[in-house]
Amino acid sequence: MKIAFFDTHAFERPFFERVNATFNHSISFFEPRLTYQTASLAQGYDCICSFVNDRLTKETIQYLHELGIQLLALRSAGFNHVDLVAASDFGIKVVRVPEYSPFAVAEYATGLILTLNRKIHRANTRVHEGNFSLNGLMGFDLHNKIIGIIGTGKIGTIMCRIMNGFGCQVLAYDTKYSVGTEKNFCRYVSLEELISKSDIISLHVPLTPETHHMINEKSISQMKRCVMLINTGRGALIDTKALINALKSGQIGYAGLDVYEEEEGIFFEDLSEQVIQDDTLARLLTFPNVVLTSHQAFLTKEAISNIAQTTLQNISDFEKGKELKNEVCSYVHVRKKEGD
Repeated sequence: MKIAFFDTHAFERPFFERVNATFNHSISFFEPRLTYQTASLAQGYDCICSFVNDRLTKETIQYLHELGIQLLALRSAGFNHVDLVAASDFGIKVVRVPEYSPFAVAEYATGLILTLNRKIHRANTRVHEGNFSLNGLMGFDLHNKIIGIIGTGKIGTIMCRIMNGFGCQVLAYDTKYSVGTEKNFCRYVSLEELISKSDIISLHVPLTPETHHMINEKSISQMKRCVMLINTGRGALIDTKALINALKSGQIGYAGLDVYEEEEGIFFEDLSEQVIQDDTLARLLTFPNVVLTSHQAFLTKEAISNIAQTTLQNISDFEKGKELKNEVCSYVHVRKKEGD
């Protein structure tokens, strides 16, 4: 199958080329993100392979349909950047990678907690400047602290296990209750109780209309003062302006962010020779108690290998007319299939 990869990065290409030796697809790698303006690059291809910062709006999907695109293969778990209703309307199937390495993301979230708490980022900078003072570097024991895990899918469940290993009191919230997880690693509570009681809150839910800005001015006001907030999910789970106000007031004492709600066009790019034009991001970067990284929690050899394998397997299954185990359907599409 002829596949056009958009928003391709140097770190992933060798993995896809290696795995494709088994599948023998015809792959072209394009660096630009997929938008309406760049969609013309898909001319002559059967399938689009998309990454998280592509913009698959209704207009873009209609254009892809006109170009003859049959399949949209996401090399990500998240699909909030895709208009699924439009894809259904224009008959384009959408598949994703539902899991690649939940350990990678959970371990990274743990790293953010440890870095912020023990101020490892600041200590490293100091010693490289010849400053070996310990002033201002005091942290706290994680043991017996209350950590709230919002979302107990595969990543959240592993996060519960890791925090349990530190001796934390683990509270969890999810719309889907997991008996096994609670029995061994956490206690399920309401979202309100989790927010109000936790010393550390870590977000592991997908971005949906229901979870958009779930961390906002109101929910922040209900948190413990000087709470630590960790987000390795999607940037728009947090209202960034509310976060900045809470950092300024001290209501939020630490923020570990691997995502940002306006990261499109910024993350994954080298802007070191430019002035950042996003004033909100620039303000966020001024806080010494904020660790911000550019969406790299997933970035392990194991994860990229799994992404490549699952993505190309999804495409082969479509090409051979097999069941698409990882198909993403819009609610409207599902209702139509059910006859409603």
